[in-house]
Amino acid sequence: MFFVQNGSVTAMTVFFPLDTARLRLQVDEKRKSKTTHMVLLEIIKEEGLLAPYRGWFPVISSLCCSNFVYFYTFNSLKAVWVKGQHSTTGKDLVIGFVAGVVNVLLTTPLWVVNTRLKLQGAKFRNEDIVPTNYKGIIDAFHQIIRDEGILALWNGTFPSLLLVFNPAIQFMFYEGLKRQLLKKRMKLSSVDVFIIGAVAKAIATTVTYPLQTVQSILRFGRHRLNPENRTLGSLRNVLYLLHQRVRRFGIMGLYKGLEAKLLQTVLTAALMFLVYEKLTAATFTVMGLKRAHKQ
Repeated sequence: MFFVQNGSVTAMTVFFPLDTARLRLQVDEKRKSKTTHMVLLEIIKEEGLLAPYRGWFPVISSLCCSNFVYFYTFNSLKAVWVKGQHSTTGKDLVIGFVAGVVNVLLTTPLWVVNTRLKLQGAKFRNEDIVPTNYKGIIDAFHQIIRDEGILALWNGTFPSLLLVFNPAIQFMFYEGLKRQLLKKRMKLSSVDVFIIGAVAKAIATTVTYPLQTVQSILRFGRHRLNPENRTLGSLRNVLYLLHQRVRRFGIMGLYKGLEAKLLQTVLTAALMFLVYEKLTAATFTVMGLKRAHKQ
């Protein structure tokens, strides 16, 4: 868990600007879907050099809490269910799914708050977005509960629960690709495993990306519907939002920001893989030195 926690925090920090570009394109419907680096250059030009890292601390805090809740729940459930027996892939998937549901229900308020803090002060193209003025994490919680009600902290819960299936989709494609490669060779190298993992993750991300777009819109919850001037945060009908997005912007409207998300996903996997390989090599080196010292 320590490696995963530190690895995910490091990866999120290094590639945070990509996540900023992704979120802007998802939420700001009228921002043109340009390449990722062009979007980031626009943000820096309009809002300053540090703008791509706005909201870093709330996001990292949420990520640490989310990882802790997930792995604590996963290991607790596994200890109760498996009880010293040999664990199977099927059991791990079921336990992972339940842990994911618990994680969503407990940590969604954190993600709602950090999404809004991350977008606070942004130069939106969409004039129907209501700006926020939070002084920090605690003040954001206070204002959301006061102005929108406590249930607003769970905006986007339904698409988040559906996205719990993302690892299962990734695993399915990973196993399928691995079987195809093993038909041609006896054993897979570390590079083969990394490439298969990255491809499977990219496919799973692409398949579920429209849900991620709806999730971001609901978490942000600061849009107004022009005819009635009502905030979009009150609409939890995922199918309605998907239909509206397609009707207004075409099918590609569901995939704005996908390039940034895929870049972040693949580069994060590469970084985690690199760190893992370095740690493994260092561990074996230390063990080798200790063994030589004993002899």
